[in-house]
Amino acid sequence: MPDPVERFTVDEATVLVYPTTAVMSQAAASRAAAILRDAIASRGSARLIVGTGSSQHAFFRALAERPNIDWDHIELFHMDEYAGMPVRHPASFRRWLDIHLAGVVRPRTVHYLAGDAADVTAECRRYASLLRSAPIDLSCIGFGENGHLAFNDPHVADFADPEAVKLVDLDERCRLQQVGEGHFAVLDAVPRTALTITCPALMSAEHVIGCVPERRKAEAVRDALEGPISPACPASLVRTHPKAVLYLDGDSAALLSRPPRAVAEAARFRP
Repeated sequence: MPDPVERFTVDEATVLVYPTTAVMSQAAASRAAAILRDAIASRGSARLIVGTGSSQHAFFRALAERPNIDWDHIELFHMDEYAGMPVRHPASFRRWLDIHLAGVVRPRTVHYLAGDAADVTAECRRYASLLRSAPIDLSCIGFGENGHLAFNDPHVADFADPEAVKLVDLDERCRLQQVGEGHFAVLDAVPRTALTITCPALMSAEHVIGCVPERRKAEAVRDALEGPISPACPASLVRTHPKAVLYLDGDSAALLSRPPRAVAEAARFRP
């Protein structure tokens, strides 16, 4: 894989910056594949949590194309789902996961979080029990435009949350992001609540990989890496994980106080 244009550390986390989303995604997929192979080799199976959403498209494609991953020995989890959302709805994260990864690589087991369960509290307990039944090898996260991790928006994020999965209210900026990404036509159509894996549960994985491309994520990247470690920017929690690697492209790194060389490099690839 090509070397990153920049490599630096922020607290415990390693940050790698690449000029384009495509190269960044290939690099992240290569590392994810190595982690999964190592887990299967040492324990006979691997357990993987992935984020869903448009910013993860390139990473998912690259991961599905990596050779020699024995998906028959992998359990797959996703991070969140809208409350009351039927699985066949175009905006359902279960549907998104099935189309873009699970249905492509066909892992041994896919654990879907049922946002439309009749008893949402019981569904949170069920999913939490699955997560806690064995160690998680890898959590693949993204950052929301408001700095959220999964659907842990700033007003509900709890870095010491005793729960592994919970029902949360979504803030307006998060809901506007869903409109901007084309999942819903108008703000009023976006659900106001969702089920989400909590911040400490995401960080409980042995390894964390963050893929954060695109200019619209630059503010969240700046706040996560240069602001305090605080629920005001939930993504800042990544800095506390000793095996976290954050992958950026030139656009998402653009607002860092000392922009990496990848910012200039990214301009060469724009039309």
